[in-house]
Amino acid sequence: MDRIRVLVVDDSFVVRRVVTEELMAQPDIEVAGSAATGRIALEKAAQLDPDMVILDIEMPEMDGLTALSHLRRSHPRTKVIMFSSLTELGAAATLEALSRGASDFFPKPSGAGGLEASRQLIRAELIPAIRALGQRPDKRSRHAPQTVDKPPSGAMRARPAGRIDVVAIGASTGGPNALMELFSGLPADFPAPLLVVQHMPPMFTQMLAERLTKHSKIATVEAQSGMELTPGKAWIAPGDFHLEVVREGYRVRTQIHQAPPENACRPAVDPLFRSVARVFGDHCLAVVLTGMGQDGLRGCETIRAKGGQIVVQDEATSIVWGMPGNVARAGFADQVTPLPKLASEIMRRVSNNRG
Repeated sequence: MDRIRVLVVDDSFVVRRVVTEELMAQPDIEVAGSAATGRIALEKAAQLDPDMVILDIEMPEMDGLTALSHLRRSHPRTKVIMFSSLTELGAAATLEALSRGASDFFPKPSGAGGLEASRQLIRAELIPAIRALGQRPDKRSRHAPQTVDKPPSGAMRARPAGRIDVVAIGASTGGPNALMELFSGLPADFPAPLLVVQHMPPMFTQMLAERLTKHSKIATVEAQSGMELTPGKAWIAPGDFHLEVVREGYRVRTQIHQAPPENACRPAVDPLFRSVARVFGDHCLAVVLTGMGQDGLRGCETIRAKGGQIVVQDEATSIVWGMPGNVARAGFADQVTPLPKLASEIMRRVSNNRG
């Protein structure tokens, strides 16, 4: 078995030790080495050529963002997961790291919860991310068509697609950059509201909303309960809150709540998808972007049953083809589309049957 070779980079000896011990206990992961600064990390990367680097952001001599920029040039195929503190500064640095090519981020273990809590966090979140990002895809899958014009056998639509009145989007690993590219391709007069669930902690989602607004023509806000949906705007689920929609007469409004996590996530995609299916019926479009796991699968099943439409990102342009791949394999997707073509595909579907 080819083990995933990881370089652990953090200026804290305790963090390096705890992460290293947990990774070494996994049969499919090998700790290739460790480093206490960004400068040493670049030297070790040149020597060891790891599959993945776990990279702290705040370090002496050379910080993680600077080291990441160098790594992307010297080791473009090496996946990088950022350590990030759950602070405003940490959130801003994390989003910047993702825009510079980091594959994912991981909330840095904190001493506040004790050593065992940190170890549980590493086992529950970091190790699954390493495995998902370290998968070596079957070469045959790379030769499959990038765009599927119809769903798999058994999932064909019984009638023509109808008018789309809302677009609901789910994303996880790799999602912030995918959302940025998708939103940048949408016009200011986009004729439907957009709702987004991106797996992220509190504070990160607010900053993501600000970035999407700054770098696209779609005004995006972090959702609160009671916001009325209007075309051409987007609402993103706040970290640690599920996002749903409810109908009040002729109006549809957002609703956020802290019901138990689903698929180990809050926010989760499934509650949003179920709610748009319930409120909009066959007039909704679900879009599933890159992400680990199967959040969104059951929601897509509900949307499919109501006659709504579903488009998923293809494997070749996904950081992890977990969420979209599960929907596609279940036969729920109307189309599997590369990220660069998603905006035009969404526009085509939303513009259809619109007077």
